[in-house]
Amino acid sequence: MVVTIAIGVFASRFVKGSGDFVQAGRRLPPLFNAAALFALWFGSETVFGASSAFMEGGLMNVIEDPFGASLCLFLFGFFFVRRLYRMNLLTIGDLFRIRYGQNVELISSFFMLLTFFGYIAAQFVALGIILQVVLLQAGITMDLSLAILCCSIVVVGYTVIGGMWAVSVTDMVQSVLIVFGLVVVVIFVANEAGGVSNVIANAPENTFRFLPNAEPIDITNWIGAWMVIGLGYIPSQDVFQRANSARSEKDAVRSTYLGAILYLVIAMLPLFIALAAKVLYPTEDFSDTQTVLPNIVLNHTPLWIQIVFFGALLSAVLSTCSGSILAPASILAENFIKPIYKSNGKRKMDDKQFMLVLRLSVVGIALISFLMTLPKQNIYDLVGESATFGMVSLLAPMTAGLYWKRANTAGALLSMFGGMVTYIIFEYFLPLPVEAFIPATIISFLFMYAGRYMEEKSPTYAAGVVNRFMRFFKDNP
Repeated sequence: MVVTIAIGVFASRFVKGSGDFVQAGRRLPPLFNAAALFALWFGSETVFGASSAFMEGGLMNVIEDPFGASLCLFLFGFFFVRRLYRMNLLTIGDLFRIRYGQNVELISSFFMLLTFFGYIAAQFVALGIILQVVLLQAGITMDLSLAILCCSIVVVGYTVIGGMWAVSVTDMVQSVLIVFGLVVVVIFVANEAGGVSNVIANAPENTFRFLPNAEPIDITNWIGAWMVIGLGYIPSQDVFQRANSARSEKDAVRSTYLGAILYLVIAMLPLFIALAAKVLYPTEDFSDTQTVLPNIVLNHTPLWIQIVFFGALLSAVLSTCSGSILAPASILAENFIKPIYKSNGKRKMDDKQFMLVLRLSVVGIALISFLMTLPKQNIYDLVGESATFGMVSLLAPMTAGLYWKRANTAGALLSMFGGMVTYIIFEYFLPLPVEAFIPATIISFLFMYAGRYMEEKSPTYAAGVVNRFMRFFKDNP
C-alpha cells in the first residue's frame, strides 16, 4: 500500500492542470493506456465478485463479468472511441451539452453519477475484505464496516493527490504484479489440488455450461446478462476517460481492444482458483464465497506468495477504486458545479479553482459511496446495479448523439426518463420473467425516436415537453 501511494505521489508531479488531472493530458502511450483499461474492472469485481458467482453457478453465472465486461471494451473501441476522441471532450457530459444543450447536460450527468456509486462501493467492500482477512492472520479482528472506512480514507487521499496520471502509472505497475501473483497462485493451488486436469475433471456438473436452455425466457435473460456491463458501461465516464487519455486516436482504439483481450484472459485465473477450492474442500458449504479465494491463498501458499498476492491485489483494487472515484468527480465538477457557478453570474472559474473543485468532488463522491456499503456488502450485486442505470437512461441518447444527426433535446429527455421510469416500474413494482433493464432499454431507444417525431409533427408541443421537464427540475432541485 505504501509503495502504491508513493508511486501515486511521484506521478502527481506530471499534474500541471485540470486536463492532466482528469485525462493525463492525453499523453499516455499505448501500453500504459491498455493497462489502464485492463485495470478498469480487474479488481474486486473479478477477483472476489466473479469468482464467488462462478463457485455458485459456473460459467452461466459469470456471463455478466468477465465476458460482458470484455464485450463492453470491444464495442466501445469499435463504435465509440474514434468519434469521441475527435471531439476532444473532458467528460461524456460535454457531449450531451454540445448535442442537446446545457439542461440535458445537467440531467444526463446526474444519471451518470448514479452509475458509479454502487461500483465504487464494491471496491470499498473489496478493500475492507482484504484488510479484514490479513489482519485476522495476525489475531486482530476488525468489523468489515470499520475496515472499509479505513481503506476508503486511504484511497481518497491517494486519488486527491495524483489524479489520472497517478491512476495510469500505478495501473501499469499493478497490472504486471497482479498477473504475476495470480499465475503463481494458480500453479501452487493446482499442484495442491492434483493438477489442472484433476480440477477440471472434478468440477461440479454444469460448471462449464455456457449456453442457455432453448426457452425464450432463458435466452432473453442470457442476452440480458451480456448487456448488463456489455452495454451498461458504454456511457461511462470511467471507460471514456481512460480511452481518451491515449496520445492518439489510433492508440486509443488499439489499447481498448488490447485491454479487452487482457481482461478476458487474465480473468480466467481467479475462476480457476475458485474451482480448485471445490476440489480442495469437497465437503465445505462455502457460506461466504467472497472470502474463499483469499483464504485459499493463505492456507495453501507459502508466505512470500501471500505477500505478492495480497500486495498485488490490494494495489489493483486501490487503482480500480481510484479511477472509479475520479470519473464521477470529473462529471460533478465539470458538468454540475462549473455550469451552476457560471449561471449564478460569477466570473469564469480559473483552472486553479477548478482543480480545488475536482479534489473536493473526489471527497464527496467517496463519502456517498461509503454510505452505500453499510446496508449492502455483496460486490457482484453492487456492480450489476450500478451498470443498469447507465444502460436504461444514457445509452440511447449517447449513441444517437454520435450517430443520428436528427437527434433532439426532447428525444434525449424522453429517452432518459422513459428508460429509467420503465426500469423502476418493472424492477420494483411489476416484476417480469425477464430482467427489467431489457424492456427499459428498448423503451429508451423508442422514446429517442419519439422525441424527433414529436418535433416534426408539432414543434410547439416538443418545446413544451422540454419546458415541462426543466420546470419540474427547477421546482424540485
